[in-house]
Amino acid sequence: MQPTSVSPLLTGNAVQRHSPVVPALSLDSARGALLWWGLTLLTAALGGWASANAPGFYGSLQQPGWAPPPSVFGPVWGLLYLLMGAAAWLVWRHRHTVEGSTGLVWYALALLPNALWSWLFFNWHLGAWALLDITVLWLLLALTVRSFWRVRPLFGALLLPLWAWVSFAGVLNATLWLSNRSVLG
Repeated sequence: MQPTSVSPLLTGNAVQRHSPVVPALSLDSARGALLWWGLTLLTAALGGWASANAPGFYGSLQQPGWAPPPSVFGPVWGLLYLLMGAAAWLVWRHRHTVEGSTGLVWYALALLPNALWSWLFFNWHLGAWALLDITVLWLLLALTVRSFWRVRPLFGALLLPLWAWVSFAGVLNATLWLSNRSVLG
């Protein structure tokens, strides 16, 4: 079933409410699921590859008392990637809206600094560059959450745990970099 066109008499929020939605059980929806889950899982794999030796390196750093143990990161990121893939797929089904298509662009752009951060921090030990990267990621997530929220509040809400975690990770990145300048550049 192909989406139908929106009446030219509808504008603003009315367009959002009356825009076509791709049915969940359709070939187009399945293609969208493969695309967005695939990109999200590729990002997770690239970050995971860079993080293969992360527990040892992270454990060797001088850390604040509030820093989580290395065993926390894998499960947290696993859950966050599940939420990310679900949110992107749901928005894909509403991509014929202005906010839906814009949100997917922001989401795709945010995947780049997401994957790059682990390389910068854990492999190349570039704390300042990792901090710059996570700042860009945080801003792109803000734009993504806003766009997804405008499609449906639930879709934006699915990314709020990610945004909160990236906020926390940014503060931790800055603290670790300042406390470990000899190791993190």
